[in-house]
Amino acid sequence: MTAHEIDYTIYGEEMQYVEIELDPQEAVVAESGSFMMMDTGIKMNTIFGDGSGQTKGVLGKIFSAGKRILTGESLFMTSFLNVEHGKKKIAFASPYPGKIIPLDLTNYGHKFICQKDAFLCAAKGVSIGIEFSKRLGRGLFGGEGFIMQKLEGDGMAFLHVGGTVARKELQAGEVLKVDTGCIVGFDSTVDYNIEFVGGIKNTVFGGEGLFFATLRGPGTVYVQSLPFSRLAGRIIASAPQTGSKDKGEGSILGGLGDILDGDNRF
Repeated sequence: MTAHEIDYTIYGEEMQYVEIELDPQEAVVAESGSFMMMDTGIKMNTIFGDGSGQTKGVLGKIFSAGKRILTGESLFMTSFLNVEHGKKKIAFASPYPGKIIPLDLTNYGHKFICQKDAFLCAAKGVSIGIEFSKRLGRGLFGGEGFIMQKLEGDGMAFLHVGGTVARKELQAGEVLKVDTGCIVGFDSTVDYNIEFVGGIKNTVFGGEGLFFATLRGPGTVYVQSLPFSRLAGRIIASAPQTGSKDKGEGSILGGLGDILDGDNRF
């Protein structure tokens, strides 16, 4: 194996975290902000790119790290190395309510495609790159744009999804239609495209967007019930506007509450 072989345990229900056990000289890499806690004896180091060692030379490393900018991520990642003689544990937490998905990349043909913000952490040696869409429609209307993240190697990687996760095993030629924002990731064998919803009423009044994704098997697909963009949109829509008063859950009761507590001014 080129990637470090790590053991792990996932804890929690709605707000999960993954605890990884590192043998001496084993390491794990993670995105900034996902670290939760660790034992003493683990050395933290900021690295340029993903630290997989698959790129050679200064220009290769710069290009590898530069591709991460296209996915909205930092040029740098954080590596955690066990420098002691005994086993040590480190934990990484999910950034918002949802589930953590463990992926053994050897079970997915050593390659898995996922949305840009799904990656949480991985065994050192796993390559975290980008996957360009070769189709104009998918790039323009697919929700994730022309670029998705690509995980390659023979080690463990961990993804985070919003809400509840659904795992679908598609047979050859079987098609699954999904809201573009609900896609977490899929096998490299899965054909991903977008399809116009169609119909004037659906387009104008449907409220579900103009397009949905079509995923054609064979392969494995992961779908999330609550994309972060949907969660953020609901929070923003419910937040009081600048300079306005919070009216509570209902406009009638909210207004009544203002009268009772003396906040209404005539």
